Amino acid sequence: MLELKAVNKFFNGWQAVADVDLQVAAGELAVLIGTSGSGKSTTLKMINRLIEPDSGSIRLAGEDIRSQPPEVLRRRIGYAIQSVGLFPHWTVEQNIAAVPSLLKWPKARIRERVVELLELLHLPAAQFLARYPHQLSGGQQQRVGVARALAADPEVLLMDEPFGALDPVTRGTLQQELLRIQALSGKTIVLVTHDIDEALLLGQRIVLMDKGRVVQQGSAQDFLLHPASDFVRDFVGQSDVGVRLLGLDTVASRMRPLQPVSGEPIAASATLREALSAFVARRVSSLPVIDAQGQPAGVLHFADLLPVAA
Repeated sequence: MLELKAVNKFFNGWQAVADVDLQVAAGELAVLIGTSGSGKSTTLKMINRLIEPDSGSIRLAGEDIRSQPPEVLRRRIGYAIQSVGLFPHWTVEQNIAAVPSLLKWPKARIRERVVELLELLHLPAAQFLARYPHQLSGGQQQRVGVARALAADPEVLLMDEPFGALDPVTRGTLQQELLRIQALSGKTIVLVTHDIDEALLLGQRIVLMDKGRVVQQGSAQDFLLHPASDFVRDFVGQSDVGVRLLGLDTVASRMRPLQPVSGEPIAASATLREALSAFVARRVSSLPVIDAQGQPAGVLHFADLLPVAA
């Protein structure tokens, strides 16, 4: 779907991106991560030609991105950024409809698409269509920004630190929303972050960059269990590997059949990392588990965490 081959970029003699090779499959959620100045945002911006590479090739669906004007390319690529960038004097509906309107979609089709996206992002259309950005919370603005990026049904969605300015609770909620949307739509997504926990949670493919180069790419398990270098090991945080491994699996995968256990239940969809916190906070050795409908589903014992953590 998306292929970067030997891509390089220089700024005033400084090499910001060095021989980057990357392939993102259709429907994959790839996360670019690294410290400030590692080249991850520059790489993202080259994909939609906000920045032009000095050498190498970038292909979208097998086609060189330089084979068409940038404005045409960008209609195929959604772009969501941390600062959102909503037009302040436009309503939510007008903001989301911006690109479809440029593409001269029929008005009825535009309205249908806007309503569809608002409902998908848990912003009821009846309440939010006519609101202005200043009437929205930070999390709601970010949702509208994502809806705008998805409005014309782009082939790829690029996201540059989309949740970085949000509080932890809102950020966690929107991370789950993104996973839900990606699962429903099968959209190809490339997301930039500096947060290793966000990368481990979201990334089907994680790409770690340092000094403009890709130093390792693979799954979350690859990074946690098989770091390619001391730099990767330090970036992931070797002392936290066990806890982070728990964050990759759910309670449902380890719970036992129903047993009579009292106490506050935990959701089967919760991560084992969240279960560990519950065990410690409640000072218990077993937790009743409930399903998505709130019905008893099983029980999780503290000892059930150990095989995964090991």
